[in-house]
Amino acid sequence: MAFKSEDDKKAYWRKNLNLMFVLLAIWALVSYGFGILFRPALDAIPIGGVGLGFWFAQQGSIYVFLAIVAIYAKKMRELDREFGVHDDE
Repeated sequence: MAFKSEDDKKAYWRKNLNLMFVLLAIWALVSYGFGILFRPALDAIPIGGVGLGFWFAQQGSIYVFLAIVAIYAKKMRELDREFGVHDDE
């Protein structure tokens, strides 16, 4: 991975860290917030015969995590191309 300049390298890592922070914040909100903190309020909404809070605690946070992995891979591919450090031939 070769950057054109030191400024490009810093900008790349700044964008990478911002992306990771946003995605981790979403994951924390969904897994901890929806599955634990807001569960009593969310359980009033039925989904598949159980409350939405229970669903997030058992399955929803896993689905969100998988979506976050896919989003991160897509966004990093775009970021690599933007800064010219992609592995495509």
